[in-house]
Amino acid sequence: MSAESYSNEPYVVITADTHAGASVEGYRDYLDPGLRDEFDAWRGTYANPSKKHIGGKKTKNWDNEERFADLEADGIVGEVVFPNTVPPFYPRAFHVERPPTPEQYPLWRAGIQAHNRWLKDWCDDAPERRAGIGLIHLNDIDDAIEDVMWIAEAGLRGGVLLPIPPDDMKHIEPLYAPGYDRLWAVIQDCDLVMNTHAGAGTPDYGPYAAADPMWIGEVGFFAQRAFKELIWGGAFERFPKLQFILTESGCAWVPELLAHMDRIHMGIKAGFMGEMDYSKSETIKEPPSFYAKRNCYYGASFPGKREIDGRYEVGVERILWGSDYPHYEGCFPYSREAMQLACSELPEEEVRMMLGGNAARLYKFDLEKLRPHAERVAVMPDQIAKPLEDIPEGVTSPNLRRALYEKKKAAKQ
Repeated sequence: MSAESYSNEPYVVITADTHAGASVEGYRDYLDPGLRDEFDAWRGTYANPSKKHIGGKKTKNWDNEERFADLEADGIVGEVVFPNTVPPFYPRAFHVERPPTPEQYPLWRAGIQAHNRWLKDWCDDAPERRAGIGLIHLNDIDDAIEDVMWIAEAGLRGGVLLPIPPDDMKHIEPLYAPGYDRLWAVIQDCDLVMNTHAGAGTPDYGPYAAADPMWIGEVGFFAQRAFKELIWGGAFERFPKLQFILTESGCAWVPELLAHMDRIHMGIKAGFMGEMDYSKSETIKEPPSFYAKRNCYYGASFPGKREIDGRYEVGVERILWGSDYPHYEGCFPYSREAMQLACSELPEEEVRMMLGGNAARLYKFDLEKLRPHAERVAVMPDQIAKPLEDIPEGVTSPNLRRALYEKKKAAKQ
């Protein structure tokens, strides 16, 4: 497309994947008063397991001035906010920690409630620019329902972060269990988005040298596992208005997986698959792809061309761009380059949807309120349309690093 084909209206960029949280000490005042002495005792023994990794960037999790400066320099005016810091009584951040044991559950639930209270206040600092995602546990469905209703009443329009129960934690039922229907009904009735995020649902790999590469290699599989469990379990069939999104899990895998699931559905409906007799089996009424197209979205954080090239099969209206700020694997401070890498030479209308329009629709951002900010940071369609030629050496996002590597490789040939 020629430069004349693009408008002079800047993109309203909403990142569907950022992370935030209070400092450990900052959560104290958000705990129930009766737990503060216990918090002080825990705080005295707690040591951050990622101190070297976090370094000096920890203030980006909560400092409004620093955070807005970073995001606007990156061309971003709205954010969907996942957790990042360590809630009270936790050993690690919520989004990478396994669900609590029955013994851990009472204090860990108090910890996420403190985070939710903090998040409400923090989002209220800039309500038009932030959609905060509240936290729940699945250990007790009545408690989860209570927490969902609090999240809705607090106006955390990012919705809820759904834990993914690992197979080796038998005290929590899998997501396809019918016992969750009461919870799905409340989430649907409260008109909240149901989110999952990469990093959850993995088993305990044990104290082995292979544990880290196994976790890295399978984390995407377990994110997709939640997608399959909800579809096969009939959650979207029984609750057709549920809205579900998988974030930082890409989307290039979606067409092939859904085709495979549709073949399984067809075989079970027919009553057999090869030598396997399914004549007495029950399954969902429609093919899995039907529910995916109606109920599911994909937070394709820092996507590459591969994810975007499959947008028509996935649904261009179902893909949400994200920066993963302030994580090292995210694209800050090179989000404009990341947008170019993924979206160059594409129709403006489609890019506008993926960079912000889809997030605005799903998470209820008011685009008109964001437009003055967008005009100030000026992410222009004709700029994003240009193929990315200059890739900074300091990029850390996987697709940008890969593009830089391939460029250097080609230069040597």
